[in-house]
Amino acid sequence: MRPAAAAAASVLQAPRRALGGMSFVAARCASSSSSSVAAAAAATSYDHVSFVKEIAVTDPPEHLNSLLNVLHARGEKIVSPGAKRGLIPLVVPLSESPQGNLTSLLRWPTAPSGMEMPVVEVRNHGLWLLAKNVNQYIHRILVEADSRAKSGDDLWSAVREDLWSAVGEAGPNIYKRGDLKESQMADLDVYLLKKGWTLSRHSRKESITPPGKRR
Repeated sequence: MRPAAAAAASVLQAPRRALGGMSFVAARCASSSSSSVAAAAAATSYDHVSFVKEIAVTDPPEHLNSLLNVLHARGEKIVSPGAKRGLIPLVVPLSESPQGNLTSLLRWPTAPSGMEMPVVEVRNHGLWLLAKNVNQYIHRILVEADSRAKSGDDLWSAVREDLWSAVGEAGPNIYKRGDLKESQMADLDVYLLKKGWTLSRHSRKESITPPGKRR
């Protein structure tokens, strides 16, 4: 087995990492092409946008379609926004990880127009905050991919390209490619704090290795 293939295989067996999703490298190995990923996710995007607007009765996030594409590109299965399966009513499911956790939007009750919808993860034992809004979550995914790719690993470089293809035109408006390297900050959390993130114990550590599958 070639070294690159062996590395990819080892990642497939590793615990779930980085913000509640399948390893980016595993996602790269699981996807046939970035164009097919974007097309498949885009086909489901309208349902989510309409659900947020018409059923959740709130303004859909501007880059919701881009987030769906990115989630699909990193190996998550896009799910119906109505697939609540006993979840709290304020959750709008977006995608499901191989571990059975749901990446979702959280709708605030009686929220005023224009109020941002946090991105959360639904697990066995509760709800975990991933980001305060869609743009922030896309930002972290792109930053983390940039961080791993800058080591010179060809697989991670390919994964980064897939994610940039998936996010589309929204990408440059959310994260300037290479900005992490230009900042000369070795610590990813420090960089994110400088960019306005509030890193809770859960968003920084708990979401990296979540417990079990949802019941």
